[in-house]
Amino acid sequence: MALIMSGSSASPRLFTLVFLSALAILPINFFLPSLPQMAAEFGVDYGLMGLSLAAYAIVSACLQLVLGPLSDRFGRRPVILGALTIFIAATIGCALAPDAWTFLACRMVQAVIAPTYGVALAVIRDTTTREQSASRFGYLAMAWAVAPMLGPTAGGLLDQLFGWRASFCILALFGIAVLALCWTDLRETNTSRSMTMLEQYKAYTELLGSRRFLAYCLCMAFSVGAFYAFLAGAPLAASAFDLSPAVLGLYMGSITAGFMLGSFLAARLAGKLPQANLLIAGRIVACAGLLFGIVLYFAGVEHVAALFGPCFFVGLSNGLTQPSANAAAMSVRATQMGSAAGLAGAITVAGASIMAAIAGAVLTEENARSGLLMVMLASAIAALGAALFARHLETDTPQTT
Repeated sequence: MALIMSGSSASPRLFTLVFLSALAILPINFFLPSLPQMAAEFGVDYGLMGLSLAAYAIVSACLQLVLGPLSDRFGRRPVILGALTIFIAATIGCALAPDAWTFLACRMVQAVIAPTYGVALAVIRDTTTREQSASRFGYLAMAWAVAPMLGPTAGGLLDQLFGWRASFCILALFGIAVLALCWTDLRETNTSRSMTMLEQYKAYTELLGSRRFLAYCLCMAFSVGAFYAFLAGAPLAASAFDLSPAVLGLYMGSITAGFMLGSFLAARLAGKLPQANLLIAGRIVACAGLLFGIVLYFAGVEHVAALFGPCFFVGLSNGLTQPSANAAAMSVRATQMGSAAGLAGAITVAGASIMAAIAGAVLTEENARSGLLMVMLASAIAALGAALFARHLETDTPQTT
């Protein structure tokens, strides 16, 4: 806890960024239990309300490419405070929406909060060394994992007690609290701002031309890709075990629990082990766990733990991997950390979504369990290859601190 409360005179307290990170991810699924009630109240098909998820993801991915450069040009503080203000207004709009289309419009504007996670990483990277930032990234990653795990439960309870609009009222209040916290605690940390926005968008060309940057981004994309494939295929693979929705949700939470543990270990081990070694160790854990799951399948072991146990190690490995990979990707260009964070986030989301699409395309009821483990293993092997390539490149290129 002492680490979470500490910070340099130029940086905000870490718990400020932890709460900001939680808010950046919480709106994704906080209201999911309410979708049927919302569709009924608005008199529309459930599929239309489902657009609130897809549209949010698309807008948030696009905004990753905007807010990062904006924070390099104008500073981290105004971008975060501005995004929080817009988010609060959009969330209130969701709570008061009289029809589905107004709700969807406000919902898309809500996505402005998602890229603040990347800007929060840039704040840390502004004021710490690469090793220190990897440690603090681990704590932010824990909040990023806990929020979506607890969100649907809290949202469902609020809906049951007060109706679906209560979920957005609580989100708005949480946003106001985080805005107040950032207003008082978050000072400007970007001391080398760019002169023009054009300069920042040119940074994308430079970053995409960096093999080191692409190696770390691909490592993150395929690491998260295994998780996205799990989300796409686990319900189908688990259908053979005849689990209730509540029990299935509990088992699916195993990968998030692994991510939390891995993030905690990454925070504790950063600076004590070389980042490249920690990165590769994380990827080996994923590959080994999934290989073991495939062996269990072909050995005829028919138990739900034989499916979800190996997936726990994917979460563990991602928790070990993401902080170091993020810190390394943002260190490639010292004056473009906001742009690097945004571009890395967009590449990660795009790559992971492709893996989810592949899982959805190839899995059937007949091959669901073995197919899911193999798709996840393919993604994990690709991430390991990217990590090994990144370590090779690091031996030839000095690290930025």
